[in-house]
Amino acid sequence: MISPYESYVYAYPHKTAYRPLDPRPDLTEVWRGEKAGSFYAHIPFCEMRCGFCNLFTRTGAPEELVAAFLDALERETLALSDAVDPAFTTAAIGGGTPTYLSPFELSRLFDITGKLAPYGTIPLSVETSPATATADRLAVLKERGATRISIGVQSFIDEEARSAVRPQKRAEVEQALDAIRSTGFPILNIDLIYGIDGQTAESWLHSLKTALHWAPEELYLYPLYVRPLTGLGKIGRDWDDQRMELYREGRDFLLSQGYEQVSMRMFRLPGTGTSTDYCCQTDGMASVGCGARSYTSTLHYSHEYAVGARHVRTIIDDYVRRDDFTQALIGFTVPEPEQRRRHTIQSLLQKDGLDLGLYRDRFGADPDVTAVPDHWLVRDDRTLRLTDEGLAHSDWVGPALFSDEVRTLMAANHAR
Repeated sequence: MISPYESYVYAYPHKTAYRPLDPRPDLTEVWRGEKAGSFYAHIPFCEMRCGFCNLFTRTGAPEELVAAFLDALERETLALSDAVDPAFTTAAIGGGTPTYLSPFELSRLFDITGKLAPYGTIPLSVETSPATATADRLAVLKERGATRISIGVQSFIDEEARSAVRPQKRAEVEQALDAIRSTGFPILNIDLIYGIDGQTAESWLHSLKTALHWAPEELYLYPLYVRPLTGLGKIGRDWDDQRMELYREGRDFLLSQGYEQVSMRMFRLPGTGTSTDYCCQTDGMASVGCGARSYTSTLHYSHEYAVGARHVRTIIDDYVRRDDFTQALIGFTVPEPEQRRRHTIQSLLQKDGLDLGLYRDRFGADPDVTAVPDHWLVRDDRTLRLTDEGLAHSDWVGPALFSDEVRTLMAANHAR
């Protein structure tokens, strides 16, 4: 029996497939002739570590560490600015929780990265949390050009939040959402999680209906994953049937409320999306911050990656002490067969599917999707896309298209 929850594929290849680069290429060579359509800054701090979280982040940070991190971020931004053509059409600041920073620290973050990214002239998304979406921080984001605020609520029921090891109060969540709306950002995204222990179809719909009180332009519906090294990682349970039932409940409810489905996770009010010229299949991303990843057409690179708290802290400590950011240290060289796979995965996991003309113009052939069951695919002369059932199984389809080499590298990394 196929499990629909093999892995969430938000990028290919995953950073666990990266390895130290030898020799280490200069960024000027990495970015020569490449287009960086997107800019990303990563802040690796949160006020708490949720039980399901496997992101690169640490809980809490003294002011001196934040200051040292921003100093290092400035050195890295300057090095990147010497190498990349900043033709950015979109930008994002994530983490971690960027609004863990104080208003003063946020202002400094924008001063540093704004030397490279043209905030105020391109769409800018910033992540926040209920505890840190305060009026003074939101005012800084608004003043500096943020157009989209994404907040991780996960559940509007306190008991479910506690079950996911995310201690929060609904009053705090509502206060944060009110503050975001009153500040006047064009796009509000709310993240919710289904599959939490004790969650029912009724309680899941309650959270969805409650979220709509703030009329979010976007919602992301995430299945709960229990991964190694996370707070929930020691719990043994098969969530597949529950998650799929709740996914369908959530999908059908949002479609009935006028939302359109963009991917398995993303739902959007028609006409509210921010249009950009950025295409993740063909355009690169230039990033700063020790939890970030950058990619060109032939090289993906990053700093070291970890989930466990001790290793994350060590990597951050090494980052703030680093003086030279002119070389790529860890990465994955992407030959054409892997470029084909990446283009296929990044396209097929979207509701609109894969543009066959664009793919043929780039690679001179049709994509290889033999790993995907035929009954999950719909094809015409212009498009290859997943059926509704295929889209529901996105977290199986994506990994099924991985190469053997990437699978081996990822498995070896997890075994260490």
